[in-house]
Amino acid sequence: QVRLVESGGGLVQPGGSLRLSCAVSGSILRFTTMGWFRQAPGEQRELVASISDTGTINYADSVKGRFTISAENAKNMVYLQMNSLKTEDTAVYYCRASRPNFNYWGQGTQVTVSS
Repeated sequence: QVRLVESGGGLVQPGGSLRLSCAVSGSILRFTTMGWFRQAPGEQRELVASISDTGTINYADSVKGRFTISAENAKNMVYLQMNSLKTEDTAVYYCRASRPNFNYWGQGTQVTVSS
């Protein structure tokens, strides 16, 4: 059974930084894509960043230049470095592991950007 556990969320002031971590049970090389999503209250869940098994990286336009996704295959970890945080980045952030016909989700970690 695949298990994803996010950590690293919290309260930060605008302009601050946070680093989210996603610990995956077993090898992340089993998945075609690892991604970070977020969902704000009353909003749909949206893609923030993704990294494929071939190393292709994609970012939402709203986070380009501020967020960086990375993977550490040896430790089965995926990270999201978030810099220059804005109040509109406030959301629950979820890690997702994808196979061609199934997605696995973590439980999410809350990120609140507020002064």
